[in-house]
Amino acid sequence: MAKELYKLPALKYGYADLEPYISEEQLRIHHDKHHQAYVSNVNSLLQMMEKARKEGTDFDYKATAKAVAFNLGGHVLHDYFWWEMTPAGNATKEPIGELAEVIREDFGNFERFKKEFTQTASTVEGSGWAALTFCKDTKRLGIMQIEKHNVNVFPDYPILMAIDVWEHAYYLDYKNERGKFIDAFWNIVNWEEIDRYFKKIQHL
Repeated sequence: MAKELYKLPALKYGYADLEPYISEEQLRIHHDKHHQAYVSNVNSLLQMMEKARKEGTDFDYKATAKAVAFNLGGHVLHDYFWWEMTPAGNATKEPIGELAEVIREDFGNFERFKKEFTQTASTVEGSGWAALTFCKDTKRLGIMQIEKHNVNVFPDYPILMAIDVWEHAYYLDYKNERGKFIDAFWNIVNWEEIDRYFKKIQHL
């Protein structure tokens, strides 16, 4: 049976709909070029491995494993990034529902959570991400600082939201001012969608 390959997800909003916080040009390049490259790369690697297995030939296992982790991590994290955003006119300014309650329990208030998440994102060395996660064993929220797409990830912790702080995510709009991009991001977070997902993962 033929296996499915990974696909670039469609955006649920128009390319210009996140303006003025993310420009149409920035979003098109980020989604259509950078994310597509991770999808294409991981698919090529999978096809190469399948071919080698059928033919009984070897490949560079170490390099391939690292490349798969890097490109698949890039695909998965970008997938989160796209669906958790919404046009500013549709966004609530703070978390809602069960997620809001747990943020208050774990961080004291939203402003404290926002400060910790922002500082985590701001201080990623080189390229990477900040992500809000949830431990189903301890019922605690956590903030991961992910380098590249696949370093420092907490194994088996579901991601609730993530921000991409690779330069390709913001350079056209904000040049090298990562902090301004992070500040802008808070205006387009889809807290309703994230709260729905938070409720869902608690029962998986």
